[in-house]
Amino acid sequence: MIQNYLKIAWRNLLRRKFYSLLNILGLAVGLTFTLLIGSYSWGEFQVNRSLRNASRQCLVQSQWKADNRSMNITTLAPIGPALKEKYPSLVANVYRFHGVSATLSRGSNHFRESIQIGDSTLLTMFGFDLLHGNPRTALTGPNAIVITAAKALKLFGTDDVLNQTLTVETPQSGNQTFLVTGVLKPLPPNSVSQLLPEDNEVFMGTGALPYFGGDLRSWQNPYIVTYVELQPGVRPQQLEQPLAYLIATNAPAEIRQNLTAYVTPLTDYYLQSNNGLVRKMLVTLTAVGLFVLLMAVINFVNIAMGSSASRLREIGVRKVLGGLRRQLISQFLTEALVLTTLAAVLSVGLYVLFRPVFQDVVGKSIMSLINLPWRYGWLLLLGILVIGGLAGGYPALHLSAYPSVDSLKGKARSVKEGVYFRRLLVTVQFTMAVFVFVGALVVSRQITYFFDTDLGFEKEAVLTVSSLPRNWSVAGVARMEAARDQFARLPGISSASLSFEIPNGNVGNNGNLYPAGRDSTQAVPVSMMATDEYFAQTYQIALQGGRYFHYGQGGYDSTSIVLNEAAARALGYQTPEAAVGQQIRLKGVSQPFQVRGVVSDFLFGTMHNAVRPLAIFHVQNRPIYRFFSFKLAPGNTRQTIAGIERKWRELFPEAPFDYAFMDQTLQKLYQTELQLEKAAYTATGLALLIVVLGVIGLVSLSVARRIKEIGIRKVLGASVPGILLLFLKEYAWVMLIANAVAWPLAYWVLTGWLSDYAYHTPINGLPFVQVALLLACLTSIVVSLQVLKAALMNPVKSLQVE
Repeated sequence: MIQNYLKIAWRNLLRRKFYSLLNILGLAVGLTFTLLIGSYSWGEFQVNRSLRNASRQCLVQSQWKADNRSMNITTLAPIGPALKEKYPSLVANVYRFHGVSATLSRGSNHFRESIQIGDSTLLTMFGFDLLHGNPRTALTGPNAIVITAAKALKLFGTDDVLNQTLTVETPQSGNQTFLVTGVLKPLPPNSVSQLLPEDNEVFMGTGALPYFGGDLRSWQNPYIVTYVELQPGVRPQQLEQPLAYLIATNAPAEIRQNLTAYVTPLTDYYLQSNNGLVRKMLVTLTAVGLFVLLMAVINFVNIAMGSSASRLREIGVRKVLGGLRRQLISQFLTEALVLTTLAAVLSVGLYVLFRPVFQDVVGKSIMSLINLPWRYGWLLLLGILVIGGLAGGYPALHLSAYPSVDSLKGKARSVKEGVYFRRLLVTVQFTMAVFVFVGALVVSRQITYFFDTDLGFEKEAVLTVSSLPRNWSVAGVARMEAARDQFARLPGISSASLSFEIPNGNVGNNGNLYPAGRDSTQAVPVSMMATDEYFAQTYQIALQGGRYFHYGQGGYDSTSIVLNEAAARALGYQTPEAAVGQQIRLKGVSQPFQVRGVVSDFLFGTMHNAVRPLAIFHVQNRPIYRFFSFKLAPGNTRQTIAGIERKWRELFPEAPFDYAFMDQTLQKLYQTELQLEKAAYTATGLALLIVVLGVIGLVSLSVARRIKEIGIRKVLGASVPGILLLFLKEYAWVMLIANAVAWPLAYWVLTGWLSDYAYHTPINGLPFVQVALLLACLTSIVVSLQVLKAALMNPVKSLQVE
């Protein structure tokens, strides 16, 4: 019997090739997109879960009452070991690290790398496997260094490099020799080695801290990343009281009053990080994927319902010949399941074909089908059964109940049998298409706003170099200033600057300022930067009062400080000019400073947060540096960069030349949003494709069923435009209702999304109107092309159709 059902189903599919193809193609597109999003979401949810004892591991984070004190991913340096020592029943293990960057050299190979200097528990606590070396002793030596296999290949050309040496440039002690004591296997996605913007592939033990000026013992150091592993059965909330007690009994008064420490399970941290952007991205993509799949299913059901009515005579003949209703139900369900299965098989092929494209859209690796969990196979099978049941349910249950006489006559109970339900489904489909399309346009406008709005500084044609040799001393700064002056004289460079920070969202140093003569308890929290006197000129940051240190006149003054407008206002000065010349103090520093100038507010973070108060110190006063910034003159940019590189090789032969343009650097700040934009436009394209396929199928069915009506109307004098308008009016109402539902829903969702940004594009009616007009035009074209052939047909032929 099953074989007979399948044979008849196959014949019916071949007889209605056009509608079968529309059904299969539309459903396959929806299934493929959903599979890709499901695979991406699965990968994101698995981050950190492959770590040893991941369910018991937490990141200790900080919440400060006053802004700008420290990053929330770091905390007080000794707090982890103190927890383990005083509360051994709660904490089983601890890992901390101090993040640095340094130049690693092996022969003529020089690379700038981000490095973790941390506890020897790294490998055993998280279960990172070594290709070579002993995980228990690899990080215990004073000059021990552990690198990944990929980094070993980059530096040595092989991964078997145990006991080989590397030269590491340190800011405190110059070049030091380190011994490779371990080579790591590829690291799984995690929030330990991949916590910071640049992944860590180089790890050192705490014996290296003196070379870099790090301190893991001071309760005044809030810049240390700390992980704790809980004892079995301990809940993260149980650490709240111990953390509060340790801070209250060990930290300085100012920190005690401002800091609350808490722990976040690593299984949750990745999704909650970056203001929850990862979780929002997953929720958005999952919702869009389900929308697209639902639209495809609606198409499938609509076309199946529309085409099934043409089979009334077949149902009547089957009944007259003794066919049972349950046999008819089985036949229709089988046909629907065959269609769904073919679409699913096609979607598997499309998954393989478009996986690389989707990886580019989301910026992450997507698992191949063979690496997906076995649950995916069951989900796909369940999807086939559910969609097939929905598509075959109407003809199976409804049409099979027709009386045999009515069925043999091909007579439906009503001319508009099922039409209202199908229109409802089409309206839902258009509503989702409008919602997704409007969302894509608003996301795109916000991203355009990121890069087109005035940030308060010039990002175009600014080249930054981050691989400077580090010697954080007065002599080291003097050497870099001399090199800066040589670069500034090169053709094609209009200005050059030396600084510790650039406006790339990574200004992490903080302090407290207050006017001289006032109470220090009223100090204003400020972010702090260290630059030279050419920084404002290089980045074209406008001065609102005074001057930028001693630029253009005079010499270096160790008491000079520059504020932004927000800092001047926070300190109580009514105008920028009023702040110039005033004495202010930095809490914890005995030397007073004099405000030399006030610059316009410029965005040194991301648009998620408003511009904060900023204090700028001279690099000679705070002898630390990381960046050269070069403002390139218009002209031959490639030739200018080549000139900079030649000079670099001459001045710093043992340092790599790592550079980036400022606008490219800023793009990394909004990587999640850029991925969301790509995904939104991809989903919009698929949604429009599915809508078009659905409209083609439904209009084609409607025209086929109303061909005699069209002929009669023409005989009675109806014009071709009038007939076209007759069909278009049906979709006009659908479009009006869809927009009426989708607009307020889209406005509500997008307003909530934009509220996460301190600076964002306004939502006006333009994207809503654009989407409505575009969908109206597209639908009109598709409907007109389908109806036009029937409208132009000779009425004699139309009326002869049986």
